[in-house]
Amino acid sequence: MSENATPLEEFIPSQKQPSFWQSAICFGGVFALISLGMFVYAISIHAILFLALIWVSMQAHWLGYSFNEIRHMMDDGIIKALPAIYIFLLIGMVIASFMHSGTIASLLYYGIDLLNPTIFLTAGFILCSLMSVATGTSWGTVGTIGVVLIGIGDSIGIPLPLVAGMIVSGATFGDKLSPISDTTNLAAMSAGTQLYRHIGSMLYTTVPTFMVVLGIYTVWGWEYGANELPTAHIDEIRAALSDAYQLNLSITILPLLLMFGLSIKRCAAEVSMAWSIVLALLIAVLYQDKGGVDVINALWMNSAGTTGIANIDELLGRGGVYSMAWTLLLSLLALALGGILHHAGFLRVLLENIIARIQRVSTLIAATIASGLIGNMTLGEAYISIILNCQLLKEAFEKKKLDRAVLSRSVEEGSTLTTGLIPWTTAGTFYLATLGVPVLDYAPYALLNLLNPFISIALAIMGIGLLRNPDSLPGR
Repeated sequence: MSENATPLEEFIPSQKQPSFWQSAICFGGVFALISLGMFVYAISIHAILFLALIWVSMQAHWLGYSFNEIRHMMDDGIIKALPAIYIFLLIGMVIASFMHSGTIASLLYYGIDLLNPTIFLTAGFILCSLMSVATGTSWGTVGTIGVVLIGIGDSIGIPLPLVAGMIVSGATFGDKLSPISDTTNLAAMSAGTQLYRHIGSMLYTTVPTFMVVLGIYTVWGWEYGANELPTAHIDEIRAALSDAYQLNLSITILPLLLMFGLSIKRCAAEVSMAWSIVLALLIAVLYQDKGGVDVINALWMNSAGTTGIANIDELLGRGGVYSMAWTLLLSLLALALGGILHHAGFLRVLLENIIARIQRVSTLIAATIASGLIGNMTLGEAYISIILNCQLLKEAFEKKKLDRAVLSRSVEEGSTLTTGLIPWTTAGTFYLATLGVPVLDYAPYALLNLLNPFISIALAIMGIGLLRNPDSLPGR
């Protein structure tokens, strides 16, 4: 048998177990590297993770593991996530193809046409939610339709913290649920569950929260029903979009409908995305009259739109495989790091005393959500918080015989939802710079972000949405 084919178990003798204090020192070093590197020295997170990988490898070597054993631990951490890595590559192509087919432009065009002062908050929340689901990005949603809405809200006299909170709520909805969102895929990948299993699990808690938040925004919006809408700015955006694209919604929406339709039929995510890309490319070439070579090249690296409005052009230029490189490379480093932490026993030893004290499933879910919040506050970045918390808590959920989709859901509710509520995270600083409203001012009005974690815990206490591991069911 070749070296690369050697089973991982042969490299990990059971007697090589770290002590609690070595595990604590190991994790303390990782958190110190990330915290100091990001907040004190402004070092790239990829470089920091490389240093953390060296630190953890040294700790494993101190236990007696050889280079080959450590390398196989890293390999195993990455190999288990290969299906999700394929999806990461497809996400960039889906986004780029949807931009060229006019799918995203059509959503913008018809979406902003529905706004009026009485239902401004309601319509804005729905529009941001649809945009974030379609594009898979909260940042892109905030940076485009969010900027439009903040300008309209200001001109009709709605308090800007309220408008910004509504925008962040809607933008986060899709960032959490969209099958082409990087955090959605990252959480599923890190927890070891299927993408659509993860999304289905999140519907148990997100849909009730969405309806509650929608009702609150609707009631709040009635107060501003007599205000006047700035039609000139809206007309300018709609005119620019109609000049750049053919906007027959019955045609441009087809790629998005196809992807969701295949998803509902339980087709593999790769199949759903691949067919939606093909259809979007055909629409771009045959209906939008785009150059075939340019459209295909955009699958690798997209170029800015041509509407003449800077922030809209920036959104329409998103996508392509290259755009996913930052997140994908970060994930590979973090997965390799997690492989060592898991197989060398650092995770198990550090958590076994804590997990043993958790008796109720609802307490475990609450602790997971709190851990995501603490991870964001400590690390300043949801990506790392998602990966580390999935690695830390996976075994605890397995002991409770819970499906891994419950883990991925809880981690997202602690990490993805709270990152925009913390001023010093990358999301918080981006939202401040883009919307011009301080994080602590809009945070009380970002209702989806605030309420979803509490509703999730409440539903867990009632036993709702606690999917069980199929292997633990009777007859298995």
